[in-house]
Amino acid sequence: MGKKRGFEIAKGFENMHINLPTRKTRYSAGYDVEAAEDTTIPAFKPGQKPTLIKTGIKAYMPDDEYLMIANRSSNPGKKGLVIANGIGIIDKDYYGNSDNDGHIMFAFYNINSEEIVIKKGEAIGQAIFQKYLMADGDITTEERVGGFGSTSK
Repeated sequence: MGKKRGFEIAKGFENMHINLPTRKTRYSAGYDVEAAEDTTIPAFKPGQKPTLIKTGIKAYMPDDEYLMIANRSSNPGKKGLVIANGIGIIDKDYYGNSDNDGHIMFAFYNINSEEIVIKKGEAIGQAIFQKYLMADGDITTEERVGGFGSTSK
């Protein structure tokens, strides 16, 4: 039986002792995702760009699925971390793209008044595989040409 959906180590992270995401309980929807390296997230200032936290992983899935990445429920209250775009959507064709091999990153803002350090191996979010539907008349044939933030470029 071939691969259906799952996680792999992204190129460039093969020797960094990256843990693939796992579910912690039998009925957990989300796979816990860890930081691939220590990262400092500065206190928020207006106009500041979010800090990208590398995970060192990529995800593969069937044609009619995407991977939703979401914040840990404890991050805003305990650490002041919010995901810049609310949730992240990882499309099937992001996997193995020519820009970054499909490397998944979390974009965080720190709403606290002091910087916070995320340590390598610390759980930063969760990843949930989801099915999606298409509207009548959808005839999209365009192909992905890049990595992070490349849609419609």
